[in-house]
Amino acid sequence: MRYFLDTEFNGFGGALISVGLAAEHGEDYYVALPLPDRIEPWVERNVIPYLFHVPPEQDNRLDRVAAAHDIARYLGADPDPLIVADWPEDIALFCRLMMPGATDVVDLPRLAFDYVRTPGFATARASKVPHNALHDARALRDHLLALER
Repeated sequence: MRYFLDTEFNGFGGALISVGLAAEHGEDYYVALPLPDRIEPWVERNVIPYLFHVPPEQDNRLDRVAAAHDIARYLGADPDPLIVADWPEDIALFCRLMMPGATDVVDLPRLAFDYVRTPGFATARASKVPHNALHDARALRDHLLALER
């Protein structure tokens, strides 16, 4: 199954702040990580106010290690999960999160990625809550699935 990925992070090259996975079928996933000490001004204005604009059952706040293992549990029931993203940094940050320690990786036997370029599509403009990783992931899912119809 495909899981459409979006992340929010603290500016170019900055720390991961949140992860949204919109499942092709079934339950979506969202996690917010502890905020860095210093937040970039653009992120402070455009991301932080919307960080917890998710349904209460999806308001998931975990530290990095717990989040990595939680995502592995979420994806673990799928024998062949495919993560789809339209921004390379989303994939890089997701992969980095899956390594909770210098010599450790989460227990996820198989994981594949698909980077899809989406010219003319702006996730934040299509999102119900722009710059919220879960809502942006849902907008990406809806856009790409509509193109397939």
